[in-house]
Amino acid sequence: MSVSRIFSLCVLSTVSVITAPALLSAEDWFEFRGPTGQGHSSQTSLPTAWSPTEHVLWNTKIPGVGWSSPIIVGEKVFVTTAVPEGDGPMPEQSLRVVCLDLESGKILWDKEIFQETKETVQRIHKKNSHASPTPISDGKVLYVHFGTHGTACLTLDGDVVWKTNALKYEMQHGNGGSPILVDDKLVVICDGKGSNFIAALDRKTGEIAWKVERNVDGRKKFSFATPLLITVNGEEQIVAPGTDVISGHSPKDGKEIWHLDYTGYSVIPRPIYSHGLIFVTTSYDRPTLLAIRPDGKGDVTETHLAWSNKNQIPHTPSLLVVGDELYTVSDKGIAQCFDAKTGKLHWKERVGGNYSASPLFADGKIYFQSEEGETTIIAPGTTYKEISRNHLKEPTLASYAVAGDTLLIRTKSQLYRIGK
Repeated sequence: MSVSRIFSLCVLSTVSVITAPALLSAEDWFEFRGPTGQGHSSQTSLPTAWSPTEHVLWNTKIPGVGWSSPIIVGEKVFVTTAVPEGDGPMPEQSLRVVCLDLESGKILWDKEIFQETKETVQRIHKKNSHASPTPISDGKVLYVHFGTHGTACLTLDGDVVWKTNALKYEMQHGNGGSPILVDDKLVVICDGKGSNFIAALDRKTGEIAWKVERNVDGRKKFSFATPLLITVNGEEQIVAPGTDVISGHSPKDGKEIWHLDYTGYSVIPRPIYSHGLIFVTTSYDRPTLLAIRPDGKGDVTETHLAWSNKNQIPHTPSLLVVGDELYTVSDKGIAQCFDAKTGKLHWKERVGGNYSASPLFADGKIYFQSEEGETTIIAPGTTYKEISRNHLKEPTLASYAVAGDTLLIRTKSQLYRIGK
């Protein structure tokens, strides 16, 4: 097989890969929710029909349990996982990175990075795993994050560049939020039982570059959100949702630019940015969908909320904007389409099942992945139009990755590559 790869020196650069027909032309899929972090793929000719045996290019059993989503770097696929060691309700965990060959699905290497020992192992939510944050890459190295148990940088061949467990906090229900790359820093949100902060690690050394505490007064302080880097009026800011607040921060030193207060904890969805608005949900107990103008300063709670909605809003899946429409799917399987600018509801439809994975827009279609393993594919637009349904017959909470004209779907025990 002939491969040509060009990696830009820029952070989150675009990757161009030319391989065999199964991967005609690939964009990078370096992080949770793809190139923009917002669930969009520019790839075409993706599959719309499959089953556990049909249109499966390969499926590989992944050791242990992990709900991190796969990422793709050139010809390699990376996932994290946790392998229990011992018996009992809270066994020790081997926290690992697994690398697979994209073309064949063969496991190239499987390496332990950290351990949860008897002294450090923590109880997790039944829908969580000990390896839920998705890895991230700049095309040259790989970064993995296991919450308070540790963060590491590896070569693409699995050699450890650095490891740190300096981000100490008491987690509730396990880890969750994924890291992002911002210039020379790796940024994570750490919202635990009694400690809430945003931290940036130096990408070369793993040392803490800055750390910003968040003042959270509520009884339930924990959340599991992934930040998003956006540009507003020519200036970059890191948007960080969490318990009772969403805020924008300077990438240079973490200084807060603005914040908007709300009531909500266990915040999971990653924010998205479109039409000059940040869209996020407040998660538990009753989630509210917020559309926020991120061009303010200081406390913008009373001034920069464009619109909101409390009806059948997701606790867990992130949101999706396609054109002028905003799409959501609730944890209980209610999909909705709103006018992104005004919040007007175009349609509401029960698609069935339960949902944790975030939706994908690719090849002119929207893909919803249920916890039961069923994908519902619809056409974007102001009327509901279902294209197909496809079932892998195994639970999944992980979100999609796209590799050329194929989909990667992680189930409870396996990683599938689906093609036409």
